[in-house]
Amino acid sequence: MPDKLGGAMAQPVQVRPVEQAQPRWPRRYTVVAMFFCSTVICYIDRVNLAVAIIPMARDRGYDAALQGVILSAFFWGYLVSQLLGGWMADRFGGKQVLACGVAVWSLATILTPPATVSLALLLAMRAILGVGEGVNFPAIHSMAARWMPARERARAVALNYSGIHLGTVLALFVSPIVIVRLGWRALFYISGSLGALWMVVWLNKAADRPEDSPGVSRAELTAIVADRPPVSSAQSVPWRSIAREKAVWAIVLAHTCNNWGLYILLLWLPTYLNRILGVPLERVGNYALIPWLLTFAAGNLGGWVADLMLARGVSVTAVRKLMQTSAFALGAIPLLVLPRVHDPLGAVALFTVSSTCSALSLAAFGVNHLDIGPRYAGVLMGISNTFATVPGIIGVAATGFIWQATGSFDAVFYLTSAIYALGAIGYLMCASGEQKL
Repeated sequence: MPDKLGGAMAQPVQVRPVEQAQPRWPRRYTVVAMFFCSTVICYIDRVNLAVAIIPMARDRGYDAALQGVILSAFFWGYLVSQLLGGWMADRFGGKQVLACGVAVWSLATILTPPATVSLALLLAMRAILGVGEGVNFPAIHSMAARWMPARERARAVALNYSGIHLGTVLALFVSPIVIVRLGWRALFYISGSLGALWMVVWLNKAADRPEDSPGVSRAELTAIVADRPPVSSAQSVPWRSIAREKAVWAIVLAHTCNNWGLYILLLWLPTYLNRILGVPLERVGNYALIPWLLTFAAGNLGGWVADLMLARGVSVTAVRKLMQTSAFALGAIPLLVLPRVHDPLGAVALFTVSSTCSALSLAAFGVNHLDIGPRYAGVLMGISNTFATVPGIIGVAATGFIWQATGSFDAVFYLTSAIYALGAIGYLMCASGEQKL
């Protein structure tokens, strides 16, 4: 067994003695559950400002344009740490990289209220929050490539991504309650403390690879290695090959177009409901969480459907392209209708259809990094998420200026639909499910 494992990993590894019995709950499922919890906390700490900015703007006198700048400041830091985090996870292991990221963003969340004494300090704290959160997805992708057999990749990655939606739901539902009862400052103190609780479990249960985990049985390790390509640590990165591979740029394009819609919906929906449609602050969360609840379910369903199609013999390339083009095409149509709807329930219904359809992309570009370059999954995720952060900087801030200039969000919805169409065409032409790197 050690000789077989060493050959599969492309370098000699020492497999520690493990128990023979297969546990009822495989350790890889625990690791994936911790990925999911990390992403939930990540988005709670990111999204809480989307609700808190409403009372903060009243207290501090922030106009619409400045609110957009504050909301987008997060992405200044988020842009910086993506590629570095992915490279460090692939090279040295994702466990400590992810732990450090959670520690940084949790501390930045707790320090946000005192930072509001100065606009510059507030913007800096949001940027630091972004630096910490920037390593979350690259580190998780790097570890998923090493922990997950190919037949379980789509559902595992989709579950992790669906933490975006559950974290958003929790932030939108709980934030107004906390703000009304305890004030907006308490919101950051409470949400920031969640990261410390997560780290206690993570440092005890996680490992960079299943080969390094005492909680992995011999049977589980054999099953993982038998259905996983060689994924030893990335001693060097083939940057030139990555830059020349069109499948990489298909992922980058799809990721960027997807995040344009995601970030605008994520950060502006509460304000849109409150200021444009007249929903009271205490009810904003009730309306805004509906799209995210159903998107959470749709994203996970998409992962299972994708893995089922693969099990039935459909090629990886065909599955990825089908899921991605469906996500963009079906996600764009409701946004074209939205400017004609002026009641909260109708608007939320259209947002819900758009976001749930868009969630199918989690089983397409979202997992495609592991298909084309499993050994460099962290780096590839760092690259695509770096580009996909640009909409958070440009799109979120531009939305504030468009709203201030026109008094509506109509132009934003039309533009987002066009961007989705561009992403669908580009991915359909250039994407691949085959290993390229």
